[in-house]
Amino acid sequence: MKPPVVTTGGFIARVRGKRSLSDYLALAIATCGVGYMPIAPGTWGSVVGVGIYLLLRQASEGWFGKNGDFKWKVFPESSHLIFTTLLLIVAILISLIGIWAATRVERLQGSKDPGKIVIDEVAGQLITFLFIPFLSPWWVIAAGFFLFRAFDIWKPYPIRRLEALESGLGIMADDVLAGIYAAAVLSLLSICLVPLTSYTG
Repeated sequence: MKPPVVTTGGFIARVRGKRSLSDYLALAIATCGVGYMPIAPGTWGSVVGVGIYLLLRQASEGWFGKNGDFKWKVFPESSHLIFTTLLLIVAILISLIGIWAATRVERLQGSKDPGKIVIDEVAGQLITFLFIPFLSPWWVIAAGFFLFRAFDIWKPYPIRRLEALESGLGIMADDVLAGIYAAAVLSLLSICLVPLTSYTG
């Protein structure tokens, strides 16, 4: 059994001893394969979030027609709600898994919120896209990326305070709120600037 971890300011007592399989799994999840990038790992984490969003949208096109109509005809004209629900479930799952993985990596690294943890950016970026229509044009996706990065860096109240929460919860919570802020602004932009015909082809 591993010794308890004690937090002292920005430092955490590093867990000693041989790493277990769950330690490596936590590292893989927390870094998402891009956390070790030497430049702007958080930005690369957001890129992963955009990629997951686009993959989910592409996969969902097998269920929805080109105009966004639900092919099963059980819930006609409800593709937006169905996709939003799917995206919300994925974002929640990533956030919950991220809390566990980030907490474990903090202990492995012996530091508070190490830069290699980017699973929080992935979750926040996905949340940014929650309130836009299913067939949003490319510029809406790009705007969502830049909006989330801006809120994640700027950290308006009370985002910075959430960082003080314990372990992985603090790591994930501030990016989740940044994603909510970005989602609100992106939703308003898409409503005001994109004609309805852009979503229906």
